[in-house]
Amino acid sequence: MKNKARDYKRTTIRRLDTLSSNECAAPDCSNKLIAKDGQTIVSKICHIEAASPDGPRYNPNMTDDERRHFDNLILLCDECHSIIDNKENESKYPVELLNDWKRNHEGKKQYSILTQKTGLLNAAINAISEYDFDDNDEILESPKAFNPEDKIAFNSIKRNKNLIKEYSVFFPKINAIYDELESQGSFRKEKLLRNIKLIYSKIKGKYVLDSDNEIEIIQLNADNILEDVENQLFEMIEDSATLNEDIAFSLPIIMVDAFLRCKILENPSAL
Repeated sequence: MKNKARDYKRTTIRRLDTLSSNECAAPDCSNKLIAKDGQTIVSKICHIEAASPDGPRYNPNMTDDERRHFDNLILLCDECHSIIDNKENESKYPVELLNDWKRNHEGKKQYSILTQKTGLLNAAINAISEYDFDDNDEILESPKAFNPEDKIAFNSIKRNKNLIKEYSVFFPKINAIYDELESQGSFRKEKLLRNIKLIYSKIKGKYVLDSDNEIEIIQLNADNILEDVENQLFEMIEDSATLNEDIAFSLPIIMVDAFLRCKILENPSAL
């Protein structure tokens, strides 16, 4: 049976690949992650804090969902992976150092994508907004965005806290794209946000069922619900002809924007 800590979600793998720039995350390494034939994958997914007790930097207080989460994974070449996961080298490569490697390496790619590939976010937005559901339930407009810290705390978000904080900086950018698309007469922001809200409502219902303690259940499962929404949105975009290799970057931006607009998870001021 496969170790759950190594059962990576497709969205996680795509995001790691996208932000790797085909380069090992070790700062002193110039190895590529795809072989010279342009097809063979030579990268390795390394756990910053180990997947099992016999591995380096193991943290017994983590759950398997936290161990397989994007924040705990770094993409390395086979050579660097072998060196870093050698138990004898554990003191040379502590958690703090690997986290720094990850932030520095991925950070360069994050900002360059949005600057150099402005059509990428537009394509993902259109793919979601054009999706037609058979459900005609009315989704009422929620209040405008507010401080993400308040909503993170209210919904008890843990493992996705960094993602929300990291991508919140793109809120003005996505607003500008919304305005531009609407000025061209080719986009309805309400349809995009309605679709996301509808997906969230259906996924939330699977957790809450007929319980009288809706908020408590949402708080206990907030990270799982957020990731379930991400997976469904990913499948919708993946079916679109506009899909390209950088889709894993644009999706979190759209999701965090919807989170700030209270289309995903609960609004603390509404209760």
